[in-house]
Amino acid sequence: MGKKQVKTESSEQIIKEGVAVEQAVLKSAVRQPAEGGSKKIENGQVFIKATYNNTLITVTDETGNVIAWASAGSLGFNGPKKATPFAASKIISALTEKLKKSGPINIKIMVNGTGGGRDSAIRSLAGQGFNILSIKDVTPIPFNGPRRPKVRRV
Repeated sequence: MGKKQVKTESSEQIIKEGVAVEQAVLKSAVRQPAEGGSKKIENGQVFIKATYNNTLITVTDETGNVIAWASAGSLGFNGPKKATPFAASKIISALTEKLKKSGPINIKIMVNGTGGGRDSAIRSLAGQGFNILSIKDVTPIPFNGPRRPKVRRV
């Protein structure tokens, strides 16, 4: 067997490596903000689903990615109080708090269902300072409906 080689490092190389390690540790310790979170969204869509039992409101960007959502049940309303106009206005105020930093300013509204919070939600959105570009009713309506019963023979 041959001789073992011992590698000697100069003090300058050791200092350079130490500084590089410290910088790497500092970079990993300081949290950088996410790229998607800091972007301001100009246009968006608001989907309002007003049923007889609850009111659900979802805010998306133009491509359909969900930014924020809220429902009467998630705010603490229970029972028949979830479908009231008061609950719908509280949902809008909660969503506005979520959307203050990055949320859309210009919105298109899609309303679905026949609940009590339907009109109240639209009025609350207008009152919170959003620019409403369009309001569309997307409630499904049957064209033919189910088959009629046979004529009764006596």
